[in-house]
Amino acid sequence: MIQYEIRWAKLPEPVRHRPVLLLTRTSAYAYLNRVIIVEITTTIRAIPQEVRLGRREGLARACVANFDQLHLVPKACLGDVLGRLAPSKELEVKRALGHALDWAELKALVVA
Repeated sequence: MIQYEIRWAKLPEPVRHRPVLLLTRTSAYAYLNRVIIVEITTTIRAIPQEVRLGRREGLARACVANFDQLHLVPKACLGDVLGRLAPSKELEVKRALGHALDWAELKALVVA
């Protein structure tokens, strides 16, 4: 497991089985039992809390990581790897997280 990897996850009802983006730093996967993830959904609302994803990241169709849907989950609920976030989108992740948590210093990040 590595940070910014996209995997299948089995989440509690009503979410169930869906792709997620791993946010926990890579070095922590060796010893943490629970990790931070964000849900990926095909419901695109074009809000600042979303990062657009698609085939380039290993997903079958256009979708978004919705940072209003952050979770701390057991590693055991994570399944197969689907892909990885494109490095060019890492700044977008920080900006979207800033909007979700209302952190002005991250909301102000300029994404090219």
